[in-house]
Amino acid sequence: MTVFALIIINKAGGLIYNRTFHEGGLNKISTNDYLVLAGTFHGVHAITTRLNPVKNAGGDRTSTSPSVPGAANIVNRPEPSSGLEVLESENFRLQCFNTMTGTKFLLFTDTTQANVDVTIRRVYEMYADYVMKNPFYQLEMPVRCDMFDRKLLSYIREINNR
Repeated sequence: MTVFALIIINKAGGLIYNRTFHEGGLNKISTNDYLVLAGTFHGVHAITTRLNPVKNAGGDRTSTSPSVPGAANIVNRPEPSSGLEVLESENFRLQCFNTMTGTKFLLFTDTTQANVDVTIRRVYEMYADYVMKNPFYQLEMPVRCDMFDRKLLSYIREINNR
């Protein structure tokens, strides 16, 4: 069981952090490719949050409103979906955790990795403790916090050595 990499994307789709933890796991890509990956994932995530099944109001019946022209078939949309959360292939699993502020945490793991949701939430807690509480960190900018790097690396090594 292995955690391969972590990518953090800001609410505008910009890459603010990327770290590879296991060199033999994923193919090495350039920094420019990471930027493209972050922007592409942000766009796909935005589209998938809008993909909701449409349900008729009151089950199979449709509502009619004689006072509004063309409103013969009004349908109710459910709450917006959370978008793309997991992408799994033969070689890896990508788990996305979207925060309330729109920051996305992408964790690349082995397909057999258990409790990925717990791992990604712990990474988010470390981000909140060591990055967001750092008085020198500017929002939406690249993460440059040594304490976050050290704690994250220690936590991921612990997971990868199990």
